[in-house]
Amino acid sequence: MDRRSFLRNSALGGTAAAASTLAAPAYAQGKRTLTLVTTWGRGLAGVHDAAQRAADTITAMSDGSLTIDLKAAGELVGAFEVFDAVTSGQADMYHGADYYFVGQHPGYAFFTSVPFGMTPQEISNWYYNGEGHGYHDELGSIFGLKSFLAGNTGPQAGGWFAKEIAGPEDFQGLKFRMPGLGGQALGRMGASVQNLPGAEVYQALASGAIDGTEWIGPWADEKAGFQEITKFYYTAGMHEPGAALSLATNLDVFDSLSPAHQKIIEIAAGEAHQWNLAQFMNNNGAALQRLQAGGVKVLEFPDSVWDAMGTAAKETMDQYAGDDLYDRLRASYNASMAASSGWITRSEGAYRTQRDRVMG
Repeated sequence: MDRRSFLRNSALGGTAAAASTLAAPAYAQGKRTLTLVTTWGRGLAGVHDAAQRAADTITAMSDGSLTIDLKAAGELVGAFEVFDAVTSGQADMYHGADYYFVGQHPGYAFFTSVPFGMTPQEISNWYYNGEGHGYHDELGSIFGLKSFLAGNTGPQAGGWFAKEIAGPEDFQGLKFRMPGLGGQALGRMGASVQNLPGAEVYQALASGAIDGTEWIGPWADEKAGFQEITKFYYTAGMHEPGAALSLATNLDVFDSLSPAHQKIIEIAAGEAHQWNLAQFMNNNGAALQRLQAGGVKVLEFPDSVWDAMGTAAKETMDQYAGDDLYDRLRASYNASMAASSGWITRSEGAYRTQRDRVMG
C-alpha cells in the first residue's frame, strides 16, 4: 500500500503531508541541533535513560557537530503525539515504543512487541541479521521516517493486580493499563483496556481509575512505586517478552545529514539498544528480591489464563490479515522467531536447565 493511501486514511494525514514543508533544523557556526521528543516522562527508569543515552552518544560521537536537544513527554508535545510531531516537522526525531502507533499501521507493533512474540535475542537476530530492519525502513518510508531500534526492556512482567487471578473470568470488566496488540488481546478477554503514558500510570492506579497495570519489570516498576498500592505481582506475561524501543528521524532531515552523521545515529541507536537491555536485566533480579522482602506476592498466571491469552492473541493478530505489508512483515517475523527459538531452546535453554539442576 502506498504512502498516499495511508495518509488519506490516517488521522495524521494532514500533518504528515506537511513534512514536505519541513523547516530546516537549527544551525550555528557549522553545527546542527536536532530536536528529539520522547514518549517518556523525564526520569522514567530505563526508558528515558535509553533516549538520553542515544542523544548523548550522538552528540559525543560527532564531537558536538550534531547536538540532540531532548524533550521529554509533555515538554514540547504529549507522549502519544511524538509520531505526529516528527512526521509533520514540528520535531526532528522521536524515541519511543512503536506499538503506540499501531493506529498509523499495525505493523509498527512488531518493532516493540506483539503478544507471544520475540524475546530480546530473537528480535535482535531478526532485526540486525534478518529482514527486520528492512521492514522498518519500508514501513517508515510510508510516513517519512528513518528508524532504528534504540533500547530494549527485556521480558516484561504480567503486571500488578488488586487481587489474585484465578482464571480467565477474572479479566471480565477489569480496568487494566496495557498498550499495543497485547492490550487488544486482553480486551478480547473482557478487560477494559486503558492506554496511558508511563508518567500517568501511578496516579491512575492509586486513584482507582484502573484496577491493575503492566509497566516493565521489577526495577522500573519498583522505581514507579506500584508496590505502594498493590502487592499482587505477576512476573511473566504474554504481551511483551522482549520489548524494543525505537529512535526515528524525519526522513527529509535524515537524508539532509552527512553520511558520517547518518552512521553516527545508526551506531548510537544500536549501542543504546544493547546498553539498555543490559541495564534492565542487570537491575531486575535485585529489585525483585527487594519487592518480595517488602511483602509483594510474586505469582504466575494459571494455565487456563495462558490458554485464553493464546486464543485472544491469535484473534488479535489475525484481524489485520489482508494488508500486504502486515502479512509479509508477520510472516518474516514468525519465520525468524521459529528458527531462532529452535536453536536457542536446544542450546542455551537446555544448558540453563542443566546448570540449575547440577549447580543448584
